[in-house]
Amino acid sequence: MNPSLTLIRSRRFLLALSLAVLAACSDSGSDKPAAAAANAPAGGATLEAAKAAGKIRIGYANEAPFAYMDSKEAKVTGESVEIARVVLKRMGINEVEGVLTEFGSLIPGLQAKRFDIIAAGMYVTPERCQQVAFSDPTYGVGQAFLVKQGNPKNLHSYEDIVKHPDAKLGVVVGAIEAEYASKSKVPPGQVVVFPDAVSALSGVQAGRADAYAATALTVNDLMGKTSQTSGLEKAEPFTDPVIDGKSVRGYGAYAFRTDDKAFADAFNAELAKFIGTEEHQKLVAPFGFTPQELPKGVTAAKLCAGQ
Repeated sequence: MNPSLTLIRSRRFLLALSLAVLAACSDSGSDKPAAAAANAPAGGATLEAAKAAGKIRIGYANEAPFAYMDSKEAKVTGESVEIARVVLKRMGINEVEGVLTEFGSLIPGLQAKRFDIIAAGMYVTPERCQQVAFSDPTYGVGQAFLVKQGNPKNLHSYEDIVKHPDAKLGVVVGAIEAEYASKSKVPPGQVVVFPDAVSALSGVQAGRADAYAATALTVNDLMGKTSQTSGLEKAEPFTDPVIDGKSVRGYGAYAFRTDDKAFADAFNAELAKFIGTEEHQKLVAPFGFTPQELPKGVTAAKLCAGQ
């Protein structure tokens, strides 16, 4: 027999024996870390890693008043971001690092682990529930149109867009308004897709769209920035779309990876203690939120089930 081959086999045997001894030692004692790790609930690793680092990355889409970059303060802020800061701090995570992403890329970015939470006021829908794990909502709100002053085409609902074949409706890529337009029978050729709210606003000003559809809070916030909204107004009155026989009201929440359920559950437990409190109301009031926007018992489970 080849002596070299014999030597190699002997070394392999000794290595295997050593590994077996180490494995036996690692299973001994009361802690059993290997077994504990194997039995750890999904999402525990992300939460523990964030606690150890003292910070976590959140994905946002630069849409006020939910999540946006405050250039004066040089920090990410908004209703969704500030609530997240409070809840995460209570969980032992003191720092939030924002990752700016187009709205339509938020879920893919979360799944690709570019960040660990979507904090962008994202509506909970049954379709999205197939892709991410949602917290319970932090607000509920209706829709609105941003139009040119005088509302020259008299657009006060999604149905009005359908009635005007030459009218163009602006929506943000990946946002729920595109779905509302489709279910309201707005022809695809009348829908103009923009990367973000500011682009949509500019599109209406430039005449590329006759109306920009967004949440009432988004439109209110944009109208508060008078330097940006010259020549524009909020369409009044406005009729929310009726989808599947129900007048829609959107509910925004945080989104986690589906394998981060333990993290989502822990976050949701702290969130439930905070939403509706006086501290919560004071925190979100500067962003235009009032008690009228409280979710009022609506849960992610109900929304995911289409209720």
